[in-house]
Amino acid sequence: MRRLLSAEWLKLRRSIVWLLLPVSPLIAFAVAWKAPLEAIGGAGWMEAYIISANVHGLMFLPLLVGIFAALLCRFEHASGGWKQLLALPVRPGAVYLSKLAALAGLVALLQLLLGAALLAGGLLRGMDGGVPWAELGRALLGGWVACLPLAALQLWASFAWSSFAAPLVLGTVFTLPNMLVVNSERFAPWYPWAQPLLAMMPRSEEGFGAFNVPAESLFLVIGGSFALFLAAGWLHFRRRAV
Repeated sequence: MRRLLSAEWLKLRRSIVWLLLPVSPLIAFAVAWKAPLEAIGGAGWMEAYIISANVHGLMFLPLLVGIFAALLCRFEHASGGWKQLLALPVRPGAVYLSKLAALAGLVALLQLLLGAALLAGGLLRGMDGGVPWAELGRALLGGWVACLPLAALQLWASFAWSSFAAPLVLGTVFTLPNMLVVNSERFAPWYPWAQPLLAMMPRSEEGFGAFNVPAESLFLVIGGSFALFLAAGWLHFRRRAV
């Protein structure tokens, strides 16, 4: 597994991934530094975070998960790369899991960059009050966990379709309705492209739509969705590899 992860890293070193990763964090930096905020003290940090998380979780995060998944499979789809890879003494399951681990690692890095950019912008602004480390940490970690079902689904699509554009179209088409879906307490928790935003937003009495769904219920659905998409993609990959 370690060698497979190292191979994924080598393939990504000169990829456009590194140009895409800073986009959403730069928006968070700009919000924390220059956006007009009503709250003061520790609440100011959370206001800046909520504004950034809405943009990040609603559009950028689900779109980037799809792009990263497509890039991770692009090399193997070119010139019969899958056959060459699976001809090596490696288990098909290990290959699939290494790609999923690489995708999860990229999403984790994206979340860390978002948090760092938010802190840098707030400090440059001279924002007073203590940084709500626990709340920010839980929200960023929750967003990462909520991306796992989507990562498994997009990786499955990226493997199944040799076209680089097809999984990107899938991600875009199902990300765009997010603004409507998150208003539905009934459907949003089950919608993989909306789950990251729901997990990243702090719960409050003023919440509406799916933001009223208890965190325990949301993460139960996320766990079940991840298990389902992981099993389906893994079994499909093994069947194609035989």
